[in-house]
Amino acid sequence: MSSQRYELVFSEGPGTGEDTVVVAPTGLAGPGGHPVYEDATGIVRAEISDRGEVRVLATGGGQNAVRVVRVRPLP
Repeated sequence: MSSQRYELVFSEGPGTGEDTVVVAPTGLAGPGGHPVYEDATGIVRAEISDRGEVRVLATGGGQNAVRVVRVRPLP
């Protein structure tokens, strides 16, 4: 799974709505050695493996972990 941009789809749990965020590469590698992507604000950062596995990375204190439902490559 190789893409310049991805759409991350977040959900807080069953029966809740979904939020999407578009992320682009930062040129950095995450703790697992995979590329790190971030949104335009720099608030959402995620490490995405070549198999589509996502690890959301904290960018500041007090952030609550939100479960990523899926990741979609964008053109």
